[in-house]
Amino acid sequence: MPSFFLALLAAAAATLAGREAVRVARLSAALGAGAGLLVACWLACAVGSGVAAWLGWRIAALLGPDAKAMLVTIALLLAAGELALLRPGRTPLEPTRSFGAIALVLGAAQLTSAGGFLVLALAAVAPMPGLAAFGGTIGGGAVLTAAWRARAEWEARVPLGPLRWGIAALLLLAAGLSGLGAKGLLG
Repeated sequence: MPSFFLALLAAAAATLAGREAVRVARLSAALGAGAGLLVACWLACAVGSGVAAWLGWRIAALLGPDAKAMLVTIALLLAAGELALLRPGRTPLEPTRSFGAIALVLGAAQLTSAGGFLVLALAAVAPMPGLAAFGGTIGGGAVLTAAWRARAEWEARVPLGPLRWGIAALLLLAAGLSGLGAKGLLG
């Protein structure tokens, strides 16, 4: 069960600070907060977290304990880098109304987002990677639902810059500790 709760909290924090929530809020403002967009958000979170957990589980099966710890370190570094370096893009002039296109873009974004990397890392070391996928789905989906509901208010009310930098710093610290642990430099 700890992998579920860790994935839920990590995915929620990373999604809160990430680009996907801004994208969903902007789409919701432009298209209206329709149920189709909300379904696409949850579907994207489920598929993105599921694929990330499966990848983490499959890769970890090929690795020894020290290599698994380095995989976690790399995933944490990628998550920190994604949050620190990649900012939300510009608002599209004519957002698509295609459910399939929206779901595909959001699913790819979820898989390659900080939340996706964190789910991969947790699934690599968890005894039950499905729980990490489920936690990532719930955490990411809850934040995207809040962004969907907030629409244009999202960017005005959520301090995105400080959140991005703060969570990226925490992930960088976690990556450093994980790397030191993998090298046997921590007790």
